[in-house]
Amino acid sequence: MNHSNTPRALPFAIKSAALACTLFCAGLASAQSSVTLYGLADAGITSVSGLRGGTVTQLASGIMEGSRWGLKGTEDMGGGYKTIFTLEARVELDTGGSGTRPNSWLQGTPQLSDRLSLPSALGLPQAIISKVEPVITSQWGVNVNNAAFDRQAFVGVITPMGAVLAGRQYTPAFETNVTYDIMGTQSALSAGQIIAFPAVLEIRKSNALSYRFVKDGLSGSFMYALGEVAGDTAKGRMIGLNANYKTDVFSVGFGYNTANNELGDKSLTTSVLGASMNFGSGTASTMVAKITDDNPNGFSAIGPVVAAGMIAAGVPDATAKATGSAAQAAYIKAFKVDGTLFHIGYRHLMGAHSISVAYNKYDDNRPSDADVSSYGVAYTYSLSKRTDLNAVVVRYDNGERGQVAPGGNGYIGGVTASAGTSSTGIALGVRHRF
Repeated sequence: MNHSNTPRALPFAIKSAALACTLFCAGLASAQSSVTLYGLADAGITSVSGLRGGTVTQLASGIMEGSRWGLKGTEDMGGGYKTIFTLEARVELDTGGSGTRPNSWLQGTPQLSDRLSLPSALGLPQAIISKVEPVITSQWGVNVNNAAFDRQAFVGVITPMGAVLAGRQYTPAFETNVTYDIMGTQSALSAGQIIAFPAVLEIRKSNALSYRFVKDGLSGSFMYALGEVAGDTAKGRMIGLNANYKTDVFSVGFGYNTANNELGDKSLTTSVLGASMNFGSGTASTMVAKITDDNPNGFSAIGPVVAAGMIAAGVPDATAKATGSAAQAAYIKAFKVDGTLFHIGYRHLMGAHSISVAYNKYDDNRPSDADVSSYGVAYTYSLSKRTDLNAVVVRYDNGERGQVAPGGNGYIGGVTASAGTSSTGIALGVRHRF
């Protein structure tokens, strides 16, 4: 992982994708052809309160950043043209696996912003609820499909006019989020952690084509991710763009993603606006993101699952199908998203020491009003250019219907024991880059 003592440094994962184009376009790569093996190992002890059964202490992978290894390469073809590739895999140091589920899983949890109480409110029998839950929760976690190169997998061509990349990549709105989150998505103190479960920001996208450029302090990108559904190219499609302008003193940027669900309806849409300013050895940063989703992805299977279960139980076809449609509509309504995320933070560097403070708030505009805020401090001590020690203390204040628990960069925290229960997370870890 790339180490930097500059307060505006982005995390390694984004450097290997977005900023790689900056370096190559600027002509900073001197080798004619090269392949690099790189990676990061990050693990430590965490203690999180407010979960079912009380405080949970565990060994976790990805406290500051997700552990990973990868290959990246470049070939200089001359005349300002280069080819690049990146293959980056996730690894969980605590288990040796490649994916994780939230620490406090959903089953048996009293509520999650009015969503978990929905099955009983609909009057569905437990046998059918047990079939519906996997449909809803199948995508909740990190690399739940255990893809070999879940983090990044792309190839690209750098030209004097910019870069074109193809494959699994970070999305434009997420890159803006990373740039103006003072934590750069690191640790439970980062802004996106309070809306990570279920996720309301497309972090990466498969089947994506993107164009990137850098020119005199101005940079930007455009992404088009193909849905690859026969007969309807709108299904599963995503479009994103961002633009950023920076000087030695300040930076300002905007990012936008909009995706369609599996039926082709407009789904998760995120707009991010951020700014930062340098003050000698410190940096202040702020960001606001508007997030909406009227047609959550992956819910079209609920109706058929409910109907099939009821038909198997002897319910007439017409009644079973009507109940399935009603259940599907109710779940879609419960999982709609309409909220605003606000972040402000400050980072100060003192030689080998780095200290960051931040405040984040998610204002949920849905009727359930599941607001949550977080605040805390993160400290890093650099033992060397490759290795550092980290300590994070963060408090999540859940509103009356909020239920979010602290996680880390490499894992999702999950939910607290009940709606309105707040949580404190303490993490101590070590991070090594190679």
